[in-house]
Amino acid sequence: MAKLKSLGELDALRKSITGKRDPKKTVITVCNGTGCQAHGCKTVTAAFQKELKKQKLESKVDIRATGCHGFCERGPLVVIKPKNIFYQRVRVKDVPEIISETVGKGNVIERMLYTDRATNKKITYEHDVPFYKLQKRIVFGNNGLIDPTSIDDYLAVGGYAGLAKALKMTPDAIIDEIKKAGLRGRGGGGFPTGNKWESTRKAPGKTKYVICNADEGDPGAYMDRSLVEGNPHSVLEGMIIGAYAIGSHEGYIYVRNEYPLAVRNIKTAIEQAESYGLLGKNIMGSGFNFTIKVQRGGGAFICGESTALMASLEGRVGEPRAKYVHTSEQGLWGKPTNLNNVETWANVPLIINNGSDWFSKTGTKNSKGTKIFSLVGNISNTGLVEVPMGITLREIIYDLGGGIPKGRKFKAVQTGGPSGGVIPESMLDLPVDFDELTKVGSMMGSGGMIVMDDKTCMVNIASYFVTFLEGESCGKCLPCREGLLQMKQILTRITEGKGKNSDIQLLEELSATLVDASLCALGSQASNPVMSTLRHFRDEYIAHIKDKKCPAGVCKIGAAK
Repeated sequence: MAKLKSLGELDALRKSITGKRDPKKTVITVCNGTGCQAHGCKTVTAAFQKELKKQKLESKVDIRATGCHGFCERGPLVVIKPKNIFYQRVRVKDVPEIISETVGKGNVIERMLYTDRATNKKITYEHDVPFYKLQKRIVFGNNGLIDPTSIDDYLAVGGYAGLAKALKMTPDAIIDEIKKAGLRGRGGGGFPTGNKWESTRKAPGKTKYVICNADEGDPGAYMDRSLVEGNPHSVLEGMIIGAYAIGSHEGYIYVRNEYPLAVRNIKTAIEQAESYGLLGKNIMGSGFNFTIKVQRGGGAFICGESTALMASLEGRVGEPRAKYVHTSEQGLWGKPTNLNNVETWANVPLIINNGSDWFSKTGTKNSKGTKIFSLVGNISNTGLVEVPMGITLREIIYDLGGGIPKGRKFKAVQTGGPSGGVIPESMLDLPVDFDELTKVGSMMGSGGMIVMDDKTCMVNIASYFVTFLEGESCGKCLPCREGLLQMKQILTRITEGKGKNSDIQLLEELSATLVDASLCALGSQASNPVMSTLRHFRDEYIAHIKDKKCPAGVCKIGAAK
């Protein structure tokens, strides 16, 4: 394929690709995300290819290995388009029957359909499954439609149309559109994206960098992973638009080392974009040059912090630095640098293509758009959900998540990763957005949600997250290094039935010190699990200390069963 030399050639290429595709043709999409790979989706995909060849249907039916569909609890997932017949937990032995009965005769195989827990009825179509019904999948939706290793698939669903539109705009106009949309960073901080871009653009110096943070390290979180694996071109397109607006010609994607499929797919996407002239020199004849390199992460949670990530990119130990020096002025190699996470970049082409008004219609006053969350823990429907900002925790956990399995009672949900806080049952009707979660002592974070039932010990949960953070602390600043160690020791002592009456006050004092004196957010937010469990479940701490009992029966101190 010759490189595209103009925006008009991109339109012609798109029309050529879509013109060769029959929208009525049967397409069997098989989720090949990491979750479904653990369930054996690769062998299922191969079985479909073999069976189609055996039944001589290769020219009539397409097989498409897509990225993550989100409903990880039910993998491997198979959706037969254009009817959107939804089969779950498909095995190799089911493949011949699907081809002969559903594809060949139009019959639905009931045993592979999803059963609605509320009505006990079988559901045939993907869009009718409760897990998907309340979602608004504007960022994540294409994951189930395209082969992530095919740039043509991305172009066929409108890919790079946002870039084509952006290259006709001025950089200032692009930044204004992002600001008007109200897009806030999806990586945890929630800082207004347009403001960050503007600061970097206005910073003195010709050399500027843009970075995609894909070093997702929160326990139970895999939103960014699934986007990079399943729709890598959406991330690239967002970065190219951002680089054009900021005045950058060099970008980096910093991917967690434990994400081999994400690394492979993003590298493939970069090679394809370069071959089409969408990356590199003189992109589509616009005169704009931009390249992207992939860097595997340093294997440390702290490298998700912006300045620690940049230090790692430079080949140094991943340690944060003081925040009074802004990365928009002095970031990577001392040059102005803009860093956003995967989900933030993936929103950018949608905003440019559809307009800021379209984007800002979804969400709340100060939290616009949608957010992808990972639902894990004691919940019936484990997986990824994309919902409008402002939806309540109750709707996410019960309507999408299917509630708590085995008839157990909901106790709390941890939002925002290890530095987030727990939210009790009394706050289930809380709207989920940046500000509301912060008000109750938790945070949005990157989007992790760990659901806990009534057999969960909240002291043990606090101990788990503090132990995790203590092990991941870089040790550069004393409050974080020593404060978390002391916290861990106190919490361990309490869970072993050796707690003292003074331990609760000591935990509160240590928490205040961490907030006030830590160098970076790992330390300043590390007390959230402790303070939120103390706020909402103080009686459990008292039971461990005074009664030497764990009410949940988790800690081994003679707890009631």
